[in-house]
Amino acid sequence: MFSAVQLGIKYLRYYITASNGKGHGVHSPFVFTFIQKILNDHTAYPAYRRIEQARRNLLNDPTVINVDDFGAGSVVAKTKSRSVAVIAGSSLKPAKYSQLLFRMVKYFKPRTIVELGTSLGITTAYLAAAGPSGVITFEGATEVAGIARQTLSACEVTNVQIVEGNFDDTLEPELLKLGSVDLAFIDGNHRKEPTLRYFHQLLSKADESSVFVFDDIHWSKEMEAAWKEIQHDPRVTLTIDLFFIGIVFFRKEQKARQHFSIRF
Repeated sequence: MFSAVQLGIKYLRYYITASNGKGHGVHSPFVFTFIQKILNDHTAYPAYRRIEQARRNLLNDPTVINVDDFGAGSVVAKTKSRSVAVIAGSSLKPAKYSQLLFRMVKYFKPRTIVELGTSLGITTAYLAAAGPSGVITFEGATEVAGIARQTLSACEVTNVQIVEGNFDDTLEPELLKLGSVDLAFIDGNHRKEPTLRYFHQLLSKADESSVFVFDDIHWSKEMEAAWKEIQHDPRVTLTIDLFFIGIVFFRKEQKARQHFSIRF
């Protein structure tokens, strides 16, 4: 992964070159609407309070659990035994981005949501709380999945199925059961080859209304290379780079492929 200094330089470059977060100068009606109605929706939805209380509880939970890490590994802890508080402090997506996922679900109304990387269940709760859509979320570590179930219960979320095990073994069989994947959040393995493999597996169930969200697209050279390859896939028609996450669309009405970087 990039060092803090390298990441800071990259963020500064992004901030200087990205379009402002108001939509000014964005020559795409779809993206302008996305900015106005999703990025800049500042409504304090009731679910936010419940889920953020669950986040605070996790950040103060000293319980020690064993973590089987099948991805790129933790940048904070190098042992399998970690406290819930340490995991929460290093792996939970900030409220700003978790709540963006909530608003995307609320706006696009996907029928089926897939999440790769349940972690402690905070983003899962946001995805599920936004509407009646069922969420299928994949988590490699059994004890982490157990904490996630507690989180979802505390958030009063019931429309979630947690699939445990290595994504390499669990994703394909579960996808075979689905008619489509309308929204996917990929946050489980910060390496190029697995990220691209999951992308192509999910593509088999995508259509022109599907939305894919990739976490930490500038986390490392590998993730940046994966993001660039995703952008150039012939089925991708539009992408939005928010630096910490990247959003992918497959809209056929988009005649010319466009890539946007937007401050958020």
